[in-house]
Amino acid sequence: MLPRESLLKGVEHREELTQVIDRAERSLKTWEVVATDFLSPPVLAECQAAFASLTEVKLVPWGGYPQAERNRLAIAREEIPLETENVEIALIEIAGNFLFDTATHRDFLGSLLGTGIVREKTGDIIVLGDRGAQAIVVPELVEFLEMNLTQVRSVPVKTQRIDLSELKVKAPKRQEMTSVEASMRLDAIASAGFRTSRSKMVQMIEGKDVRVNWKEITQSSYTVKTGDLIAIRGKGRLEVGDIAVTKKQRYRVQMVRLV
Repeated sequence: MLPRESLLKGVEHREELTQVIDRAERSLKTWEVVATDFLSPPVLAECQAAFASLTEVKLVPWGGYPQAERNRLAIAREEIPLETENVEIALIEIAGNFLFDTATHRDFLGSLLGTGIVREKTGDIIVLGDRGAQAIVVPELVEFLEMNLTQVRSVPVKTQRIDLSELKVKAPKRQEMTSVEASMRLDAIASAGFRTSRSKMVQMIEGKDVRVNWKEITQSSYTVKTGDLIAIRGKGRLEVGDIAVTKKQRYRVQMVRLV
């Protein structure tokens, strides 16, 4: 048995981590590879941190592509070979003409959940403009979604499974930059890194569109530090690097934007 109470001590996502521990114990007992449902980035990070000190089990995350936000975890005994191929996922295409009724990530997610499935069964959703979207899901839901996901907003759609090789994502481009700011406030650093106005960034933060280290932050005054990852859906991610204080007591911040 795993040291359950030690693993759960001080964690934020206790319920989700408990479920992962249950599956890990099953993998130890059966000598099989056991997979979780899709985990959000903060839950995944907490799971990996909690299991880091254990030697009897290992974890491999996979969400269909290297920079996927939502991942399933494959769990197995240390003695068992474990690769991303052990994480079973499927890709579906949600095709329709959205030229005159544009659909967002939220619209596609809402339609998926509207069929009655739960969020944990779906991974990332890649919006393809006026052509529809692609969604990564657990394989056992493919047939159900092919029959039941027939409309997004006012647009009729055809949902079908496609090969993972058809996933339309690009490797992120790295943009290194340096900015000098009066403070390390989230709105200041994020507006500089994402090259948008301070007022617009405040709106995005207050609108719950901005996450720091995968946690939703709604306070513009939140203090950013070295190593933080700032993410905005549709705009990429921003890695905060070295911070130096200038002679005028301002902050020179190294940043890398991934788009």
